[in-house]
Amino acid sequence: MTDLVPQDPLANLPAELRPLVQDVESFVSHSLSRNTLRAYSSDWRDFTAWCDQHDQRPLPASPATVALYAAHLVRLGRKASTIDRRMSSIKHFHRWASFSESPTDTTEVETVLRGVRRTIGTAQHGKAPATTPTIRQLVDACPDSLMGLRDRALLLVGFAGAFRRSTLVALNVEDLSFQHEGLVITLRKDKTDQEQAGREIGVPYGSTPSTCPVRTLKRWLEQSRITEGAVFRSFTPKQALQPHRLSPEDVARVVKRHCKTAGIDPKEYAGHSLRAGFVTAAALAGVQERIIAEQTGHESMRVLRKYIRKGTLFQENAAAKVGL
Repeated sequence: MTDLVPQDPLANLPAELRPLVQDVESFVSHSLSRNTLRAYSSDWRDFTAWCDQHDQRPLPASPATVALYAAHLVRLGRKASTIDRRMSSIKHFHRWASFSESPTDTTEVETVLRGVRRTIGTAQHGKAPATTPTIRQLVDACPDSLMGLRDRALLLVGFAGAFRRSTLVALNVEDLSFQHEGLVITLRKDKTDQEQAGREIGVPYGSTPSTCPVRTLKRWLEQSRITEGAVFRSFTPKQALQPHRLSPEDVARVVKRHCKTAGIDPKEYAGHSLRAGFVTAAALAGVQERIIAEQTGHESMRVLRKYIRKGTLFQENAAAKVGL
């Protein structure tokens, strides 16, 4: 992602400083998550291509150019969240080019974006949360095979740990510590922990052996003979275990595959359904927000409450108390 590094200031460096350029580029590439860098680069390519097509200057872009680009995105049917991210990408590249101001921060563009949000709305339509009954159905739908055992472990650990897809597939055997009370998982890096301070997640033994995440994970590691490296690995079409780590997209495929087998609409669920389902199930069980956040790693209670609100619409509902 070296295209995110401003090149001009480095072009005329003294020879003795040039070896440090690579270090600078490396530090820049680690300043944001890989997914964010990839998204910014993709957004910038789209913006510059649009500018080239319409004879507009992308850097520095005028407020009018950015406002027109936002209108173009609306006509393409892009969501408000996507347009906001495109604006963040444009701002990012202007800052890296050492421009003191970004056109996205001007009153003109901010006014247009407020109008965009009011016109197309900002409501996000996410996938359904996979709560405990749904998880039980998915686990029961897994076949009695080594691949089925991997999927059961993936579903149960992903749910009980409230993991993001990327965090779940990044787990290594070295991150696991099986103890008397359950499983301690050390997260070396997470979306909200980009500086890798690390944190520990506790996953207790389940009350039902067939849906116990700790027992199921231990059985998966034993039968797969995985003793180091990636915990969740891929299989060939003929179900031969591979050394390769699963991708975040594979988590969604596992969820959808077993939804279909269980007779559940797979369009309603995805990989994030495990994390959202844990939050919803915990809230329904009366667990305090603070305790839920300790498991999920949410830094924003506002974001956490979105999950809780969706899952508890009929709990303590005022309309249920008015005698209709």
